[in-house]
Formats: sequence, structure tokens, C-alpha cells
Amino acid sequence: MSEAFFGNMRVKLVVAYDGTGYCGWQVQPNGNTVQEELNKALSNLFHTPIQTLGASRTDSGVHAKGNVAVFDVDSRMPAEKISYALNQRLPDDIVIQESLEVPQDFHPRYQKTRKVYEYKILNRRFPDPILARYTYFYHHALDADRMHCAAQALVGTHDFTSFASIHSQTDSFVRTIYQISVTRDEQDVITIHVEGDGFLYNQIRIIAGSLIKVGAGLEPETMIGDALEAKDRQCSGPTAPPEGLILLRIDY
Repeated sequence: MSEAFFGNMRVKLVVAYDGTGYCGWQVQPNGNTVQEELNKALSNLFHTPIQTLGASRTDSGVHAKGNVAVFDVDSRMPAEKISYALNQRLPDDIVIQESLEVPQDFHPRYQKTRKVYEYKILNRRFPDPILARYTYFYHHALDADRMHCAAQALVGTHDFTSFASIHSQTDSFVRTIYQISVTRDEQDVITIHVEGDGFLYNQIRIIAGSLIKVGAGLEPETMIGDALEAKDRQCSGPTAPPEGLILLRIDY
């Protein structure tokens, strides 16, 4: 979908999904995706081809509580009713949390945003089948306080080359992290909470993988700041698995 307005209404959707069974958000030639299911449901609802534009193109296996998509449609259906109609046509693992009309110039990627993600690690001796789909199981002891202290080096505006996939396609590796915290709950789930203006390909999963190294005592706390300064992917940790990552919300 281009930035031009083609219908009499531009609708914003807040989309939640379990990414386990999908090859990511974005439509692709081979593999079922969240966006493909959404486009099909919308096209069925309005009896015309509909294409959505997503704010965050989450990877295969990554979850979301609050991804955002927009589409244009020529319809008299009230925007706030679209969520109910769509949820009757979508698989159970995709749910529209909200639908509302937005200005014709609203663009989910180009508006100034604050994106909020969490990465969850189940850190105990044995896995939990109930939590398995939404946490990364890591059985070696992790020091969450140590991880939190190390993570503070990432706060601010930096060149995050060291924490981006080598396959990243971007004109700039500069991003801003507003805040990051690492906490452990009573179920021994460690949560890495990150808020920023946007993130590079695999950035949060690489941050998580790096902090796991620090938390396990395999790297010093200074590793995060040193990697940031080096601007070299080889200086940071591995890319943590996708199942622990969830996009909580996008604020405009």
C-alpha cells in the first residue's frame, strides 16, 4: 500500500498474535504469515482485495500484543466495528484488539513512535510446557541484576551496528533506546523490557543473547558497552531464539 489515500476511510488496527505457527509478519512467496491472514480476512469482509501496511515486520516465531497495521477501504461500516467482524474471520491465534479511523496521512512506519518490546527467559533447572511457546528456556543460572546493570550502557542514541544482523538493510544504524530493564519474577522468568524509537533487524534478540552471556558470567558487565563502541557484530553475543520476544505496543 502506498502513502496515497485510495478509499474513503483509513483504518488502524491493533493486532495481537501468537507467532509460533507463522513465518513472520510480512507476506512472502512461501510460508504462512500474519499479514497474509489479515489481508485475506479483510478481503473476505469487504468483498474486494485489501492490502495492509504493518508498523513492525516481526520475524518468524515472534509474538505481538500490539502490532499496528493500516488499510484503506471504501465502506460505510463504522471503523470501530471492523475488529469484531475481522475476528470472526481470522484464525484463533490472531486477534484484532482495536480498530479505529485515522487521518488520511497517518502512516504506521513514518510517524514518530515509541516501540515497546519484551524478551522473556525461563531460567531454572527444568522447562515448563505451559511457558514454552512464549519464553526461551535457559537452564544455567543467570544474574538478572548483573544483566540490568550491563544493559544501561545501551540507553541513549547510539550506532547499534554491533547489535544488528549482518543482513540488516538500512541507511543508518543509529537508534535511540529510551529505557531498558532486566527483572526476575517468582516463576524464574527473566524479562528484558526495552523501549525505543525503533529497532534494527534482530536488534533486541542480539541484545538478549549478549545479556545472557553477561548474566551467565561468561562475559564481563563491560561487554555491552565495549561492543557498542566497537561497531562490530562479532563483538556482541549470539542472536537469542525468537519465541521469547513479544512486541507489547507501539505508541504514536
